[in-house]
Amino acid sequence: MLTLKGYTLAKLMIPPFTISDNMLNYIVDISQKIGQLQVQYDMQLHLRKDNRLRSIQSSLAIENNTLSLEQVTDIINGKRVLGAPKEIQEVKNAYDAYEYIDKLDPYNIDDFLLAHRLMTNKLVDEAGKFRHNDVGIYNDQGQVIHMGARPQFVPKLVKDLLDWARQSNTPALIKSAVVHYEIEVIHPFSDGNGRMGRLWQTVILNTWNPIFAWLPIETIVFEHQSEYYEVLGRADRDNDSTVFIEYMLQMIIQTLNGYSLDKVSDKTIDKMSDKIKLKLNKTEQNVYNVFKDYLAINDYIDNQQAQELLERSPATVRRYLAKFVKLGLLQAEGERKARVYRLVKD
Repeated sequence: MLTLKGYTLAKLMIPPFTISDNMLNYIVDISQKIGQLQVQYDMQLHLRKDNRLRSIQSSLAIENNTLSLEQVTDIINGKRVLGAPKEIQEVKNAYDAYEYIDKLDPYNIDDFLLAHRLMTNKLVDEAGKFRHNDVGIYNDQGQVIHMGARPQFVPKLVKDLLDWARQSNTPALIKSAVVHYEIEVIHPFSDGNGRMGRLWQTVILNTWNPIFAWLPIETIVFEHQSEYYEVLGRADRDNDSTVFIEYMLQMIIQTLNGYSLDKVSDKTIDKMSDKIKLKLNKTEQNVYNVFKDYLAINDYIDNQQAQELLERSPATVRRYLAKFVKLGLLQAEGERKARVYRLVKD
């Protein structure tokens, strides 16, 4: 039997970690914050693309991509950007991979390789393939600080890791961090391991609650980049991911704090009279805010556009629009299918 950094190459791998009291407290905190944020965030669809772009820019910045959030946004919107071709391609690839999150099975090795192919397309020769050579991580002095698993063991180690994750009843918030860390330890690819570790944590969390596909946890990690690598190193020395799990849960809490209930809904509430606020529930206030943001850059909105924006049924959308017209928030023009809605100017 061969043992490698806590892995046992026999039957099923069980990653070394301990569920601590801190983790359980963090999970309770995260669950409460998500419950408060869920409805409002579902309605703030315009935040989703913004947050995804922030996730992509931050995850790439951790890997020394120098493009700014504004440049990343322009690239995804099809605008020309002055930058290194490799960095521009990294942005396009990362966007493709993150857009595919809902279709990925986090416990399927073929999907894992597919995600890597999307992430490294046109950048590495072995896109979507496990590496065939040894690989190490070096510090600024050229010293090896971590060696990945030997290439002949990589496919088995990854399969064992994903099999464990599929079968384990460990809470997703903990499990996702374990998998993130173990991907970094195994280092299954010649390039893109850091991006894949962070992406795969999001893929697992997305199966627990889809809100995680849109929360820019990578942004908080980037802001604490040195600490991120320090914690990875501590876990590596301990041969145990407990400290890394606690760290990532703290990063999730910080991310959720940045999108608290008040911050999501205040922009709508502040711009409404007290009289109107009393006539709209919180969901309706947030729906109106979505319409108002859309109409800030468009002349009008029709029922079909509103359905696509909200991802709600025609009847539900008609009910929202009719109420906003009745309250004097929107102005209706035209009849039946030709009817459009404009913002009533203050």
